[in-house]
Amino acid sequence: MTARRVVAFGGGHGLSASLRALRHCAPELDLDITAVVTVGDDGGSSGRLRAERGGLPPGDLRQALVALAGDHPATRRSAGLFQHRFAAAPVGVPGSGATGRGLAAGDDAGRDGAAPRGTDGASAGTDGLTGHAVGNLVLCGLMELLGDPVAALEHAGAMLGAVGRVLPMSRQPVGIEARVRGADPAAPDEVCTVSGQHQVAVTTGRVESLRLTPSAPPACAEAIEAIRAADWLIFGPGSWYTSVLPHLLVPQLADAIVSTSARRLVTLNLAAEKETLGLSVADHLAALHWYLPELKVDLVLADAKAVGDPEPVERAAESLGARLVLAPVAVVDGTPRHDPAALGAALVPVLGADR
Repeated sequence: MTARRVVAFGGGHGLSASLRALRHCAPELDLDITAVVTVGDDGGSSGRLRAERGGLPPGDLRQALVALAGDHPATRRSAGLFQHRFAAAPVGVPGSGATGRGLAAGDDAGRDGAAPRGTDGASAGTDGLTGHAVGNLVLCGLMELLGDPVAALEHAGAMLGAVGRVLPMSRQPVGIEARVRGADPAAPDEVCTVSGQHQVAVTTGRVESLRLTPSAPPACAEAIEAIRAADWLIFGPGSWYTSVLPHLLVPQLADAIVSTSARRLVTLNLAAEKETLGLSVADHLAALHWYLPELKVDLVLADAKAVGDPEPVERAAESLGARLVLAPVAVVDGTPRHDPAALGAALVPVLGADR
């Protein structure tokens, strides 16, 4: 039996939850997993490295690699090292310049359909390492050493014993801009342009349109090849405007997505985020059609409790050509996070079904 080739799109914790769920399918399904990751991050450690060193922002790529890391104790330890984030140096350490007011080392500050995510750590610190994740620095170094982000990711994947492949959606970083209504609470009807992935992710206004800069970045050739060879394409969960939709705005990726013979699955978020406040669950599906009208979807997977009344979501799914599948995929503590084991269990009959 040949492996089922699955390509998952996204970034941050949403994509990480999807990849971990696919890992849980491994005992029952033989999957060949490829993650295609957005490259628009401009906040925190990733933003600092992008601004200071050039090249791709590494944070979302790191998260995907860690999600696919092997289970051997040594590779799990390496995965933990990749996630380790430098705190501010203790007060009084020679040469640290520390003041004792370093920013906390936490990973994220918003939601990405599965767990908090936002600026990828502290945006500034009392020394050069404060707020940086070790894996971000390793990826940045590998990209400089090897001269190619795909080669760097393959090497990092080997270091982590990754059970799948991680690819950037483009070999060049992109900017994200949105036209937002009511970004200024004092002017709720005013529409302005909000620039940068982080600023779009935390905007309190309503996003009315989204675009990339440049408007037509070259797609990663290896990502296009993976899409064309795939049996399944998976979109979401994740921040809709900053992690999911950007893939549909890369013309070469969009062409490959609509022309492939692969089936397409959309996994819906569990709760609204700042960037999607005011959007219903059905509106999330409508946004896919708005930005890529040719897109046809086979299945939409959602949590019954998060959906509420399923009828509007069923209609929205049907407008994309899809069937709605409801399953308990959230963690049991009631927080809006996907449980990778539960999501994996829901994916098994879907991905394992014959056409």
